Amino acid sequence: MTVLLGITELRQLLTPQAALRALRQGFVSALGTQVSPQRVRQSLPSSPGSIAVLLPGLLTDIPAYTVKVNAKFPDTSPAISGVICLHDVTNGNLLALLDSTFVTAWRTGLSAALATDLLSSDGTHTVGIIGAGAQADMTLRGLTQLRTVKRVVVYDVDGGRAHRMAGLWQQAGLECRLVDSAREVARDCDSIVTATWSRRPLLHLPDLRPGSHITSLGADEPGKAELDAQLLHHARVIVDDLDLAMTSGALGTAGLRREDAAATLGQIIEGTAPARTSAEQVTVYTPVGLPWQDLALSWAAYQAALQHGVGVDFRFHPYSKNEGSI
Repeated sequence: MTVLLGITELRQLLTPQAALRALRQGFVSALGTQVSPQRVRQSLPSSPGSIAVLLPGLLTDIPAYTVKVNAKFPDTSPAISGVICLHDVTNGNLLALLDSTFVTAWRTGLSAALATDLLSSDGTHTVGIIGAGAQADMTLRGLTQLRTVKRVVVYDVDGGRAHRMAGLWQQAGLECRLVDSAREVARDCDSIVTATWSRRPLLHLPDLRPGSHITSLGADEPGKAELDAQLLHHARVIVDDLDLAMTSGALGTAGLRREDAAATLGQIIEGTAPARTSAEQVTVYTPVGLPWQDLALSWAAYQAALQHGVGVDFRFHPYSKNEGSI
């Protein structure tokens, strides 16, 4: 039996609190695995920046694995679409098919929320958003579960999108201010989330206040850059995976070395590396996105689906070796 879980079902099954717990546990569990995260990517001819990505996800404490087939189209909405296949790790049976748009937005945004909470100064109640899309919105949603957020400063090249985000969060009781540039966000906020498709730096070291934190979500493919090299050299940089940070992420794009990363987020969560070493220090979290994150949320959703009887069941006709082949 295979369970189909679309966006409607996933909204019923997952809460930010449950997803945050699964991701926090996953970051620590992943430290003990010897399996390197893999990403297979292929550029698509439809528009600049469009790619197809294949990501297999595995964690030692989950008896399943995922294969995500994802495509990114910067000029469309939603910009990410695809499917996640959840398989039994013992026999390969397909347990569930999940909408990757939902899972990707949640695992990216909520992982970013964990990092933003851990790396921002304790007194930060104002959050800056550069790029008012689904990922930044989910990061802010997760962050409100982890700390008190009173005020949001928003910038997007698409003014209409910035207004929509501000309107939604004003309805939720937050004070929102729209500004005209990324620099204005940085000058008004100590905690900043960037989630764009930019291929040129949006923020430079002189733009930042001492003690600032930036979670940079956009530098997840070769050539994408939101922060300039000088800023990254100066900051205490935290990544999700060292190898991917060099081959696909901000470190490699900016010409930095592996040694320029202070720690991984898993080490921060585990407590084996400090979040920051001084109050005046600038910190940066710049993830690429890890395949096990898809597994962590997919497994949580699948378990909830079985418990509550949610989702559409369907069956594949198993192939028998006696049926012959063409």
